[in-house]
Amino acid sequence: MDLSLLRPQPFLSPFSNPFPRSRPYKPLNLRCSVSGGSVVGSSTIEGGGGGKTVTADCVIVGGGISGLCIAQALVTKHPDAAKNVMVTEAKDRVGGNIITREEQGFLWEEGPNSFQPSDPMLTMVVDSGLKDDLVLGDPTAPRFVLWNGKLRPVPSKLTDLPFFDLMSIGGKIRAGFGAIGIRPSPPGREESVEEFVRRNLGDEVFERLIEPFCSGVYAGDPAKLSMKAAFGKVWKLEENGGSIIGGAFKAIQARNKAPKTTRDPRLPKPKGQTVGSFRKGLTMLPEAISARLGDKVKVSWKLSSITKLASGEYSLTYETPEGIVTVQSKSVVMTVPSHVASSLLRPLSDSAAEALSKLYYPPVAAVSISYPKEAIRSECLIDGELKGFGQLHPRTQKVETLGTIYSSSLFPNRAPPGRVLLLNYIGGATNTGILSKSEGELVEAVDRDLRKMLIKPSSTDPLVLGVKVWPQAIPQFLIGHIDLVDAAKASLSSSGHEGLFLGGNYVAGVALGRCVEGAYETATQVNDFMSRYAYK
Repeated sequence: MDLSLLRPQPFLSPFSNPFPRSRPYKPLNLRCSVSGGSVVGSSTIEGGGGGKTVTADCVIVGGGISGLCIAQALVTKHPDAAKNVMVTEAKDRVGGNIITREEQGFLWEEGPNSFQPSDPMLTMVVDSGLKDDLVLGDPTAPRFVLWNGKLRPVPSKLTDLPFFDLMSIGGKIRAGFGAIGIRPSPPGREESVEEFVRRNLGDEVFERLIEPFCSGVYAGDPAKLSMKAAFGKVWKLEENGGSIIGGAFKAIQARNKAPKTTRDPRLPKPKGQTVGSFRKGLTMLPEAISARLGDKVKVSWKLSSITKLASGEYSLTYETPEGIVTVQSKSVVMTVPSHVASSLLRPLSDSAAEALSKLYYPPVAAVSISYPKEAIRSECLIDGELKGFGQLHPRTQKVETLGTIYSSSLFPNRAPPGRVLLLNYIGGATNTGILSKSEGELVEAVDRDLRKMLIKPSSTDPLVLGVKVWPQAIPQFLIGHIDLVDAAKASLSSSGHEGLFLGGNYVAGVALGRCVEGAYETATQVNDFMSRYAYK
């Protein structure tokens, strides 16, 4: 899930009449499903035994966006280091949590919904051949936060600050003084997001902006999320500059002094703060990368075991549609979820596996529904239309839904004429009870919430397009997260497993764009290792 577009940016089988309810919903070939992540065999299968053996320079375990982008980064940026790259995926398709559906004029996402168009992200887009399929949201479109029963716009630029009504005058003054450094000193320990924001910017900024933002991006509890791990760039501002504003000035000065680099002329130039997708949804990216990689990508390959050979290479045993296959590789990148990596790595390093097992992924459901345009409350319309990126809901406002993306307003051709498409997220670290609810109950909860602020109470029932439940959705960057990931990496290194890398969203960050940026970083690490390996 990625509601970060609300500042900015972690889902199949049809059911017939699945919703017992007091008033009838109208499902459109309803898709409801529960996804449990990658499947890994529980038994260890020995190599050999008549099975096929192949070799590789680098095996990337996991065909989600991180794994695919690492492979493409190696092929495009470091072609000499790892000439024989292989991506293996346990499922029968690539893309991981990226799932786009299209049916009867609607196009919706069941996982992440968009990305920030940073230069690394745009480089991946262009290298994948999708430049002409890129679509960007309107940078002037408003974002909203629910407060005291009303959807209130979030300021998009500094000149908006004096006029927006989401915060009181006192709250704005408190935030201003805190930003320049007139606030309590840091406590000398790792702070939660809540502690950092309340100390630096005051209660109102936390309760009305940051708390719903944490719910939108991480589906997390800001009292437990680490500021350093979850929002490291902001944390570094105070760390480096003594205050948020002081750090911002220092960052600007450092950027101005840094050598100027030439921007890739192939890249599009987005205007303002916006988000992106593709003409036929996010799934176009993993499918395009997979097509370019060709037979380097192996689907329905379930990794059963990893061992370190006396030669220093790794032996990976897979169950595949063609039978048992053993891959001998000079390097391995694990991009599967941390709990899957933990199980696979335990025979190599118990301490690394133990650290990875402690990372937490709460459940989240993506509920896609549509209403007729006339169902939108008149006070929520701008020039007669529902305009904007979407809305976030603080936990204090007594609604269960974390937030809502205005999908049909954000990108073109997402809904038929006369319809509004809304992607809603529900669940998260503070509402794990969604796992005990039926799909019908989740739809009822979302519809009930929307009728409190966006949809007319008397409106017709929504058209239900899809309900996707992710039991382990988004890794939580809790206090101690960085220490756990570093401990896992250090344990692998100290136990002699050089060339075995950890990647994916629990390492790089949960936003789709951070996964892509992290992919380039991991590819550079693999390149450095392979360069050293060549001289051994």
